[in-house]
Parts: sequence; C-alpha cells; structure tokens
Amino acid sequence: MGKESNIIIGILAGTAIGATLGVLFAPDKGVNTRQKIADEALLQKERLASTAVDLKERVSASANDLRDRVATTVESQKQTLDEKVESIVTDASHKADDVITTLENKLAELKAKNKKLQKTS
Repeated sequence: MGKESNIIIGILAGTAIGATLGVLFAPDKGVNTRQKIADEALLQKERLASTAVDLKERVSASANDLRDRVATTVESQKQTLDEKVESIVTDASHKADDVITTLENKLAELKAKNKKLQKTS
C-alpha cells in the first residue's frame, strides 16, 4: 500500500506544480494570480486531506480484516489441537486397557501355575 500512496501523492504534487506554473505564466494581474495560487493550494490541501482519510479508512479496513482472519485461524487451529489431544488421550486409554487386560491374564495364568505347584509339593 505504500507504493500506491506514493503514486497518489506524486500525482497530486505534479498537479499542484503544473497548476501553479500555468497560473504564473498566464497573462493576469499579480493580485489575481496570487489569489488563484492560494485557491489552488487550498484545493490541493483538501484533496490531500481527502486522500489521507481514504487511505486511513482502507488501512483500518485491512487491519480489521487481518485481525478477523487471524482470530478465525487461531480458533480453527485451537479446535484442531483439542481434537488431536482428545484422540491421543482416547488412544492412550484404550492401550492402557489392553495392557491391563494382558497383565490380568498373565497374573491369572501365574496364579493357576502357582496353585498347581502348591498341590504337587
């Protein structure tokens, strides 16, 4: 956006210089020429102020848009992260259940072997 504002300022400055030179070389009285220069300067000032306001509004709108897009992206990523964490916790819980079941089965086998050994002794 900096390049765009430089172009606008350049156009406005060129217009002001051109208008001033045109008025200076025009065959008119000094009082009338100075008034025309003052009027043109005031007009250019108003145009520049208008351009500055437009530029400010565009920058503000762009900043708001960027803020909204970042907020949406952050919310989306947070939701994705929450889903991944939930999935990992669920998987870990299932694996823990599998390990506990396997250990319970092994313990039952060992108890059965131990009973057999105690009966034979």
